[in-house]
Amino acid sequence: MIHPTSIVDKNSLIAENVQIGPYCMIGPNVQIGDNSKLHSHVYITGNTKIGKNNEIFPFVTLGTDPQDLKYRGEKNSILIGDNNKLREYVNINPGTSQGGTVTKLGNNNLLMVYCHIAHDCNIGSNVVLANNVQVGGHVTIQDNAIVGGSCAVHQFSRIGKLSMVGGMTGVLSDVIPFGLSLGNRNNLAGLNLIGLRRAKILNKDIKILQKFYDIVFCNKSFRSNIENLDKEIKDNEYVKIITEFINSDKKRPISLPKNIK
Repeated sequence: MIHPTSIVDKNSLIAENVQIGPYCMIGPNVQIGDNSKLHSHVYITGNTKIGKNNEIFPFVTLGTDPQDLKYRGEKNSILIGDNNKLREYVNINPGTSQGGTVTKLGNNNLLMVYCHIAHDCNIGSNVVLANNVQVGGHVTIQDNAIVGGSCAVHQFSRIGKLSMVGGMTGVLSDVIPFGLSLGNRNNLAGLNLIGLRRAKILNKDIKILQKFYDIVFCNKSFRSNIENLDKEIKDNEYVKIITEFINSDKKRPISLPKNIK
């Protein structure tokens, strides 16, 4: 169902059972999957592909040019999965040639009011971005992460799986999977224990993760501390997720506890 006040380009691909409310504008290269709903005043342009069962609230803008002075009009795109909820004034930009040209958003995500996802970002699934989260270019946010309200995430930063970032935090360094990070300039403040329990991770694994944290982040020599871990800790499947995260990227520093020596 398309409201008569909306302008939908004849070359766009709109699936069955899509609801497009009043005063929306849909460009020629846009694809929207089954059972998605656009409430009103939604603007979607560029090579933007949206999956099934997405709900998009008023004044969301998707697919406008990246806010990057290096962008020279190269072909780019946005790929959005299924079952996402994009609240009012969410803005997502497509990629650039410096980052692979694609911005991705997975499945089952909630982006609250005024969130911005910049060019070349890769947002996983089951992610919650609270109101006014601003995500810079080339950022990766892994599955099941939660980012509190009014956070600013620096370009090229990574936020690991099942981690949590406290509200009003400036994220300048990578947040390990399962970590809890907060502060004016983000410091590691422990493990996201509530998130771990909600994910039904066993207590024995949580205890091993706590041992890992206490040993590895007791001082700034955390990489050496990882090498000296006992086999029981090092071989744990969740510990491996953290160590692989730490070793896989060097663009931004790893967030560490405040005042460690």
